[in-house]
Parts: sequence; structure tokens; C-alpha cells
Amino acid sequence: MRNFRLKKVYVFFSSVLIFMLHLPFAFAKNNAFVPAVAGPAAGINAENSTASSVSSLNMIYDSLKLNLKGLSENAFASAVKGFQYLKMKGRIVNDNVITIADFTKPSCEKRLFVIDLKNCRILFNTYVAHGQNSGKMYANQFSNIPESFQSSLGFYVTSDTYIGKNGYSMHLEGLEQGINDLADERAIVMHGAPYVSEQWIRNTGCLGRSWGCPAVPENLNRPIIEKIKNGSCLFIYGKDNKYLTRSRILNS
Repeated sequence: MRNFRLKKVYVFFSSVLIFMLHLPFAFAKNNAFVPAVAGPAAGINAENSTASSVSSLNMIYDSLKLNLKGLSENAFASAVKGFQYLKMKGRIVNDNVITIADFTKPSCEKRLFVIDLKNCRILFNTYVAHGQNSGKMYANQFSNIPESFQSSLGFYVTSDTYIGKNGYSMHLEGLEQGINDLADERAIVMHGAPYVSEQWIRNTGCLGRSWGCPAVPENLNRPIIEKIKNGSCLFIYGKDNKYLTRSRILNS
């Protein structure tokens, strides 16, 4: 009888041991990697990811209180939409920063914003000039035509730098066909200018004007350009229904 009981105990513990040895394999099978589903489900996930990214970027507007700084919500929302589109298309190399010029504001206000999207902070908030034939205090006329001396709205990608007649400057590539794609031909660049200053505003009531370039204060042109050069997004926004309806980027 005693031997029989010992045999039962031995069988019981052997069964438990075998069960424990097979347990990890059972879990491994249940938790095996399931590859991503191609087709509609993958497309839905991509759309959700993009929507989530746009939503996160839009939260920066409230977080940094950009409305109190003078950046219109429409300008920021449009910039974010185009930024995401260009990023998806691989046109933006430096996606840590975005530059927005809000030409719905008068030139006597600090309407240029350089925003660090990665660390959620404003790097620069300063003055920016518009073209002399775009208007005096406000920019309300825009053109892509050479020698028009008007500003061009829309999305640009920043390019390389050089030293020219206006000192340290940066080339801009216009990304919107028929709207700003002649920027290089028109020599539309970012540079510093003496007429972009508070002293000029005190003397005349507004900034001086460029030949269409987004000119910035002379003491800030180098630090701004160094931060945004070589492949970041620049967006110039204005009150112009023609642009808003024609922009393939905004209407993508």
C-alpha cells in the first residue's frame, strides 16, 4: 500500500513538472508576432496616425499661447496641414522646426514665428517684411511674376546659404506651382535688412518693404537662417481667397 501511494505521489509531481516545462511554449505560441495587415486596414492605421500627429501639432498652438503672441489660428492650422503633407511626400529634411510668416498681421507687429516642434518652444518671434508692391502696412497683393516686387504666399522649403549684397542670406524653393515656384528665378530669398527694425517703425509707422523677399532684422538673420536652413518648412500666410482655393497642398 505504501509503495502504491508513493507511486501516485511520483506520478502527480511528474505531471506537474511536465506541465510547467510546456507552459512557456504555450504562451510563446499565443503571443507570436502577427504581421501588419496590408490593404484597407493598413490604410486606416496610416490615416489615424496622420490625424493623431496633426492633432498633436495643433496642441502646440494652445500650449505656447500663440494666439497671445499674434499668430492667427488659421495661419497655424494651415501651416500644420501643409507641413504634414510635405513631410509625408518626403520634401522636408528638417522636420524639427517650422517657420510661419503671418501676413494677415500689419508689418509693425512681430509676425514671423520660428517654432521648435520637437521641444515645443518658440525659437524666434520677430518682424518680417513683405514686398513693396504688396501693400504698405498690410500685404494684400501677391504675385509669382518676376519683377512684380510682390510677395508670394504658400509653402517653401529652405535651401543653402550664401553671402550676397544683403549679407548672409538663404535661398528658398517655392513648392506651389503657379503660386511661388518662380522664387529662385525672382531671387526671393531670406536676408537681413536695415528697414526691418523698431527704429524704422518709430520713424515711419511701419516696416520698410523688400522686392518680395521675407526680409528679417539684420541682427537676427544669421541665427534664424542657421536654425532653419537646409530643408525645413517655411509657410507664408495671407488673406487671399485665390491662394486658399488654388493651393494643391492645402487642398490635398
